[in-house]
Amino acid sequence: MRSWIPASGTGSREASLDPVGVRAAAAPLDVRRLPRTRPWYTDVWIQMLRRKPLGTLGGVIIAVMLAAALGADVLTPYGFAQTSLRERFVTMNASHWLGTDQLGRDLLTRLIYGARISLFVGFGAVLLGSILATGVGVLSAYFGGRVDLLLQRGVDAWMAFPPLLILMSIMSLVGPSASNITAVLGIAFGIQNSRVIRGVALTIKEHTYIEGARAVGSGHVRITAAHILPNVLPTIIVVATTGLSTVILTEASLSFLGLGIPPPYPTWGGMLSLAGLDHMYQAPWLAIWPAVALSLAVFGFNMLGDALRDLLDPRLKGG
Repeated sequence: MRSWIPASGTGSREASLDPVGVRAAAAPLDVRRLPRTRPWYTDVWIQMLRRKPLGTLGGVIIAVMLAAALGADVLTPYGFAQTSLRERFVTMNASHWLGTDQLGRDLLTRLIYGARISLFVGFGAVLLGSILATGVGVLSAYFGGRVDLLLQRGVDAWMAFPPLLILMSIMSLVGPSASNITAVLGIAFGIQNSRVIRGVALTIKEHTYIEGARAVGSGHVRITAAHILPNVLPTIIVVATTGLSTVILTEASLSFLGLGIPPPYPTWGGMLSLAGLDHMYQAPWLAIWPAVALSLAVFGFNMLGDALRDLLDPRLKGG
């Protein structure tokens, strides 16, 4: 059998000596004919629509609440502190869809503005807490040794106290305000969930590609930013989405106890405490509707977080 040897002959001779597929493989690749790959988050939403109807319902509930909170100034003709003593304890009618409270304030307006405050505190606290949890968890897992021992003993000391009791103590010291409660809830969320991030980072740290990155001379910053953080990101998203319901419920509990955002700004917990308890028998809608709004928010975030956990957690993808 005669082997093929490239020669500088004529084009026909080269074509006769060219084995099948060599020139086709050497031909330039037409990028326009390649199939387009979708980003990972598009696949997540498609799978959620197909496999997780409750997660989709939770996402719709949260989207409606976000839209209402952002457009509160347009959706309602009343102000959240606008009073009318002639319209005290009005039941549901065409002017006040959910009735009024003991000062004649429109209840639907206060619920919408309460959603703005609750979601602002929730998202702000979760964002701060996610940054803190990622920093503490990744540093503790990556460096290990004394760094891990010191950070984890601090986490143990924080978690040794009842969460609501320590939050009440801190809020009584710093004073009730939107920025203070956001910072306090963010720190509490970050410290508590740093254990989850640490566990995932410890698993990723033991993979062979991390050793390969060290072998080629990659530094700590590059290994953490390029290899560990992208693999921890799905867990961060799941923890943040699931924790939003806990943060909002905790904010409502603190507002119910008078340690949240002070009046006249409406919060769901404050509405339950100030008007709901005092006038529950005379005007039960003052307690019903804030409780319904709070329940819907917690339900929506829980369903959305559970669906994202099932879709993003690699340990659950085989189920």
